[in-house]
Amino acid sequence: MAQFDVHTLIPLEIAGGDVSFTNASLWMALAVGAGCLFLVRGVRRDGIIPGRMQSVVELMYDFIERQTVGSVMGEAGKQFFPFIFSLFIFIFFTNFLGLIPYSFTVTSHIIVTFAMALSVFALVLIVGFWTHGLHFFSLFVPSGAPWWIMPLLVPIEIISFLSRPISLSVRLAANMLAGHTMLKVFAGFIVTMLGAGGVLSVLSIAPL
Repeated sequence: MAQFDVHTLIPLEIAGGDVSFTNASLWMALAVGAGCLFLVRGVRRDGIIPGRMQSVVELMYDFIERQTVGSVMGEAGKQFFPFIFSLFIFIFFTNFLGLIPYSFTVTSHIIVTFAMALSVFALVLIVGFWTHGLHFFSLFVPSGAPWWIMPLLVPIEIISFLSRPISLSVRLAANMLAGHTMLKVFAGFIVTMLGAGGVLSVLSIAPL
């Protein structure tokens, strides 16, 4: 489990608080840099006939803009596209860079995934109350449901809404933690079988 340890690279302290630059900070910065470089290189030429890089960028853009934001939130939701696209690119590159041997998987730490989930949750609350006022609470009252079942449905809807930041952050962190642990176990099988020699060294191709 050493691959998930956070190590201090540059110790820093401000007003008694530890704000040290860690390996997690480094790989988050690298993910932001890689994402920016990828997008800039992809749209630099802006050709009518796109090259490989431009095609990938356009596919990502279309996936978020039309198939995710457009289909779920409609035209009114397009104003939130830059935030959602930035979040998508950040998660994509932190997960991708985490596949490199001896790198650090930022999204395997629940504090990172929870911070992202909480930012989205806060945005939903702010926009919801700004747009609908107290009518925002009608979200917790399912339309068409009989009145006598409301005392049961409303608490369920509230608990479901409030638990989303936790469930979403745990899901991503657990997937990254379990996935990388599994890869490490399989890598161990390969090394052990190769070291055993004979037939086992040939069979090491299976876990590989």
